Amino acid sequence: MTPPPADSSAVLDRPGGVSPLEALFAQGRVRGSLAMLGPAFVAAIAYVDPGNFATNIQAGARYGYLLLWVVLAANLMAMLIQYLSAKLGVVTGLNLPELCRARYPRFVSTGLWVQAEVISMSTDIAEFLGAALGLNLLFHVPLFSAGVITGIVAFAILGLQRRGFRRFELAITGLLGLIFLGFLYETLRIGPSASRSLHGTFVPHLAGGASVYLAVGIVGATVMPHVIYLHSALTQGRTPVRDDDERRRVLRFERVDVLVALGFAGIINLTMLAVAAKLFHTRALSGLDTIQQAHHELGRLVGGTAALAFAVALLASGISSSSVGTYAGQIVMAGFVGLRIPVAVRRLVTMTPALVVLAAGVSPTRALVASQVVLSFGIPFALVPLVLLTRDRRVMGAYANRGLTNAAAIAISGLVTALNIYLLADKVL
Repeated sequence: MTPPPADSSAVLDRPGGVSPLEALFAQGRVRGSLAMLGPAFVAAIAYVDPGNFATNIQAGARYGYLLLWVVLAANLMAMLIQYLSAKLGVVTGLNLPELCRARYPRFVSTGLWVQAEVISMSTDIAEFLGAALGLNLLFHVPLFSAGVITGIVAFAILGLQRRGFRRFELAITGLLGLIFLGFLYETLRIGPSASRSLHGTFVPHLAGGASVYLAVGIVGATVMPHVIYLHSALTQGRTPVRDDDERRRVLRFERVDVLVALGFAGIINLTMLAVAAKLFHTRALSGLDTIQQAHHELGRLVGGTAALAFAVALLASGISSSSVGTYAGQIVMAGFVGLRIPVAVRRLVTMTPALVVLAAGVSPTRALVASQVVLSFGIPFALVPLVLLTRDRRVMGAYANRGLTNAAAIAISGLVTALNIYLLADKVL
């Protein structure tokens, strides 16, 4: 499988000589611009999944505003990473797993697939546990039953793809908006300290090994390996282009898409941690370590509406991210090893570990945090091939990364790897 050359000028005209991109904007500039947005919003839902709830709440309760800078840094890293993934799909017409299979030895692509499947199951644990907790908090559904319901609802959302990618994108974007509104209400109602929030956001600082563990968890919860793979699939062939002018135009929209969507995700994560810092750290609740406790204390200290908004946001996060995770798993398997299985079968396989955790009575919040740390170990295996491919002129042609972009991407890879090594040494030695 060889990617098409970046300077391809294949004719993609519709009848009458109008390209798909021109036809899109013939409906109106605003309507056309909105239609170009969407892939990054699907990817962004993974950046506000239930794992973020667990790590942000624990970080805020234990360390106040201290780790806000980690959230900001992780979100900025995510913006660059997701744009590189989107660019790869637009320029080559292939996704990241497909390109790995085409350009690397078989044992490399197979190894990448195996670790990606492990990461996918870890992702599903976080997403299923979060949605199950949301259902439990809202309707008192037993956790195991809530996990089964989550699987059914996520499968229904995935079914929207059969009616076109746009309906799926709009459903996920709507759920992202619901999460945003939930934490907007929490922020306005609770009112975190503006000065302490600014200090925590822009003055990097850590407080020992335990804070590093949470910092790595925040990075793992924010920079998600499976959506690094997925974003390139969401943009490949989404808007066919006939020349480099149209390709550059599509890439400009992809940059806007990433900035807006991940900007929303970043605001949600920052407000989530700041709310926890204001409400729990300053009230001697630094030992709070479960989502259920956070929900209970929200109701006790702020009121039932705040607790309801929190639970609804958690449920929306779990269901939407679970759907996106399954979609990403399909892309990973088909791309790396050329295997395709029915979505229902994949849904059952990946949800099994989460159901086992629920049936075993393991603390959902602790399992969520641990899953995010596991996810952070998978980031380099997605990020390094992405950087290598997007800097390669044989793959990207004139769209290969420039020096500053390469330096930033390499620095991100090195930082994440160093954090993981530190965490491993801290826990083992």
